[in-house]
Amino acid sequence: MKRGKASSLKRLLWVLIFLTGTTTILAGCGASRDAFKEEGKLHVTATIGMIADVAQEVGGDRVEVVGLMGPGVDPHLYKASQGDIAKLEDAAMILYGGLHLEGKMTEIFEKMAKKKTVVAVTKNIPERQLREVAAGTHDPHVWFNVRLWMSATETIRDALVEKDPDNGAEYEARAEAYLGKLEELDQYAKDQIATIPKQGRVMVTAHDAFGYFGDAYDIEVVGLQGISTAAEYGSKDVTGLRDMLVERGVKAVFVESSVPKKSIEAVIEGAKKQGHDVKIGGELFSDAMGKAGTAEGTYIGMVKHNVDTIVGALK
Repeated sequence: MKRGKASSLKRLLWVLIFLTGTTTILAGCGASRDAFKEEGKLHVTATIGMIADVAQEVGGDRVEVVGLMGPGVDPHLYKASQGDIAKLEDAAMILYGGLHLEGKMTEIFEKMAKKKTVVAVTKNIPERQLREVAAGTHDPHVWFNVRLWMSATETIRDALVEKDPDNGAEYEARAEAYLGKLEELDQYAKDQIATIPKQGRVMVTAHDAFGYFGDAYDIEVVGLQGISTAAEYGSKDVTGLRDMLVERGVKAVFVESSVPKKSIEAVIEGAKKQGHDVKIGGELFSDAMGKAGTAEGTYIGMVKHNVDTIVGALK
């Protein structure tokens, strides 16, 4: 056999090997994708843990929920990674808070809404029930009023039913059971906060995430920063809060799991120099839940933890 023909035959052989290997790989991928579909699960990507938890509660075994922001993550300052974009691209449904909670990620959601189901879970809450913090801007921390979070739960339920009507009856039944638990949680928060003497019913936190909680459960809330941790605080803010603590004899302040403690520690130190001792009453969960597998890693457990911590420190 001539060298030229041998070379050509050798090249042809390598091409066949390559194509065979590629076909095998693609077949494997195809099988993987088919198995993925055969799971029969609706794939949902949610931004914050509170939304992911509700989606899992309502969806049950019919959904697979992926959360972008885990324990201790601040959604106000969060920047989507390439991995996050992939999770959003792979999802059949995207659930997010809205009301500018996720900051610039909103632009990503608006683009993806053109090709898949993207839902702001706060969209059905009447505007009159939202806390306006500036003209046209509302406080996004609606989960701290359990009643408002029930509306978000209903929105998630409706989105699942519309996307997967074959399992609609199951989503509706699971949502009904979960809403019953939220009714109990709402009453629990009211009853427990009411045990704190009225004059001492003041909770001081690092940023103003608990306004809805204060309105719903009759407790005054004071935050060092505004509703977003992206807002800077200055020495004037620290001084003003320090003076309020001293003048009113507030005995405890609270830190947050997703916000650095240094801001509150500065206030405590300032009050101490004025002759007033203030303690840290405990850590509250504000923009993120606790670790997975713990009670605080669920929405209901998180709210109960916050209520019990506040009552324990202020009662």
